[in-house]
Amino acid sequence: MKLELDITPDLVAMMQAEIAAGERAVSAAIREAGTGLKSAWRAQITGAGLGARLARTIRTEQFPKGKPSLNAAALVWSKAPVIVGAHDTGPLIRSKNGFWLAIPLPAAGKSSRGGRITPLEWERRTGLRLRFVYRHTGPSLLVAEGRLNTKGRAVASRSKTGRGVTTMPIFLLVPQVKLPKRLDLARDADRALDSMPGLIVANWAEGKFG
Repeated sequence: MKLELDITPDLVAMMQAEIAAGERAVSAAIREAGTGLKSAWRAQITGAGLGARLARTIRTEQFPKGKPSLNAAALVWSKAPVIVGAHDTGPLIRSKNGFWLAIPLPAAGKSSRGGRITPLEWERRTGLRLRFVYRHTGPSLLVAEGRLNTKGRAVASRSKTGRGVTTMPIFLLVPQVKLPKRLDLARDADRALDSMPGLIVANWAEGKFG
C-alpha cells in the first residue's frame, strides 16, 4: 500500500515567507528607529543653542547594508564625539599643564580659525603683550594696554602721546571650569529602544496585509 500526503498550503513555503516578512519588518523598524534617533539628537543640539553645524555631525548607518535581516542594527554617532560628549556629560575641565584656563573676554575677539582664541594667538595677532594680574577675590586676569576699536575689540593704540590708552581685561584665568550639561542623549536613545517592539509589529503586519 502506498500513501501520499499532500499538505495544502505548502508549510515550508509559508515559513520561508514568514521569515522573509520578519526580516523586512526588523530591518524597516531598525531604519525608522535609527533615523528617528538621529533627528531627535539633532533637535536636541540645535535646541540647546549649539548650532546646526554641530547638529549635522550626527549620522546614522544601518547594517547589514543592502539586504533585510533579523539581526539588523543601526549605528547613530557624531563626527564630533568629543564636543557632543562634553555637552552630554557636563565634565569638569582643567588645564592640561596644571596651571590656568584662559577664558577670553569680549575684548579678545575670536580665533582666526573660529572658536576661542588663546593668549598666544592673541599676542601674535595684536602685537600687544599680556600682563598677569592676580586678584584675591574672583578670577585673576590677563590684561593689555591699548584701546577698544568700534567693534569692542582690544587693539594697539596709534597715539604717540598715549592718549586713549587704557588697561583692558582680555582673559579671565580660572583653575577649572564645570561645563554645564546641555544634552541628554541617553533619554532619546532609550525612547528609540522602547519603540522597537511596536515598530517591528507594525512593519510585520504591513508586510503581510499591506
